[in-house]
Amino acid sequence: MDLLRFITAGSVDDGKSTLIGRLMYDSKNILIDQLEQLEKQSKNKQAGEIDLALLTDGLRAEREQGITIDVAYRYFSTPKRKFIIADAPGHVQYTRNMITGASNANLIIILIDARQGVVEQTRRHSIIASLLKIPHVVVAINKMDLVEFSQDVFNNIVIDYTKVAQQLGLQDITYVPISALLGDNIVDRSQHMDWYDGESLLDLLEEVEIENDLNLTNSRFQVQFVIRPQTDDLHDYRGYAGKVISGIYKKGDKVKVLPQGIETSISKLEIAGKEVEEVYAPQSVVIHLAEDIDISRGDSIVKPDDHLVVSNEASVLLCWMDEKPLQAGNKYYLQQNSRLVRSVIKSIDYKIDVNTLSHQPVEGGVKLNEVVKATIKAASPLVFDSYNRISANGSAILVDETSNSTVAAVLFQEPDI
Repeated sequence: MDLLRFITAGSVDDGKSTLIGRLMYDSKNILIDQLEQLEKQSKNKQAGEIDLALLTDGLRAEREQGITIDVAYRYFSTPKRKFIIADAPGHVQYTRNMITGASNANLIIILIDARQGVVEQTRRHSIIASLLKIPHVVVAINKMDLVEFSQDVFNNIVIDYTKVAQQLGLQDITYVPISALLGDNIVDRSQHMDWYDGESLLDLLEEVEIENDLNLTNSRFQVQFVIRPQTDDLHDYRGYAGKVISGIYKKGDKVKVLPQGIETSISKLEIAGKEVEEVYAPQSVVIHLAEDIDISRGDSIVKPDDHLVVSNEASVLLCWMDEKPLQAGNKYYLQQNSRLVRSVIKSIDYKIDVNTLSHQPVEGGVKLNEVVKATIKAASPLVFDSYNRISANGSAILVDETSNSTVAAVLFQEPDI
């Protein structure tokens, strides 16, 4: 059974948390004790109804204000698929949280209030989805019960959003009219909208094809741990453990170790202690090489003829996540998967307006939630692809050297951009 990671995004009060609560409630993924707790906390609600938003609004401040502040992750499953949901905040000042939640998503559900239509936050979240190259987009037009389940309202919003999607180059977009509060088109097809001939939201989530989202052409493997037991039984054992980021590796394949640039071949492959003939993304494996090479955590094993960047400098997009402004010349740790290197912000080229994608000058440093184009210089070579090519090998984070706090999300760009 495969796993779908998806995120919900939209403006404040569009019903994201209610939607997730409804998905879990109607698909019978809420435990009895959770249900009892929800009923107790919902006593002040009118008509004694259960407030399903409380299932994801986990922070006390969120419950007091009736808004989502942090990204809430929830797990549920059906007989067809497992799911991890990220409920992202709708407020502008929590854009960094939305980017964090969307970074590993296969799909994004963008909620639109049927009464409001496409608004600024709709465009903002759609731009972030395009920057992060989320492969599948579901536009859920919510609160259809408050517009009398009007087909005209739905069609007009579809027309408006189609223009946004075309401008941003979003692919694989599906539109669904829903009422998260009442459950229309969430798990079961709505009886109020017989004009809609598409699938319910859960049916879409269960059936969306994500196998093709994996890159099985370009092979990328980064060493997380060098296994050297040095026991009598395993005296000569030397294995390199990690996760296959992309591509396929077979026993006997010629490979190249980067950044050293040394070529060798694969002598053995293991999964969970058992020898196998081939491995592929996203499996966790142990690779054995024919020659003894000085390999450390963070080094990459790739195919000899595959193109990727090995350089101390990288052109990047940064989403700034710290209260303290970013300045050119600041030093940070750069963590790219298991590779950790010291780095410095060599230059900050421009700021990207996340509402229009226009380029703007940076004045007085980069502020919280701003996205900028910058150049990073690392103390030792980085091995990466552009984010557009292989996102898992084209992303990283910046970590403050003093506090160890994550201060920025990093998207590597093509060197000539």
